[in-house]
Amino acid sequence: MVDDNVVGIVAIIAIFVFSPIAIAFARMMWRRANNPPVPRPLLSDDTAQRIVQMQQSIDAMALEIERISEGQRFVTKVLAERSREPAALDPGLQKK
Repeated sequence: MVDDNVVGIVAIIAIFVFSPIAIAFARMMWRRANNPPVPRPLLSDDTAQRIVQMQQSIDAMALEIERISEGQRFVTKVLAERSREPAALDPGLQKK
């Protein structure tokens, strides 16, 4: 069914076109295997600097939040002490 000329042309194309492509691909894979990739740093200088700055900002915010909570505890304590002794603070509320 297939003409003998077509078989010859396909064989010549396969030998002279696809074989060099296959050889080039094999050489490329061979070179990659022989030369391991150079490890690059995980973080660039700019990224590392930004992370350090963010860490310092978070530490400063944590310190301020701790100060606010200390003030809140103090105010709560003072208000709790006032509610226990209302007569001592206001002489008009004492029994006569």
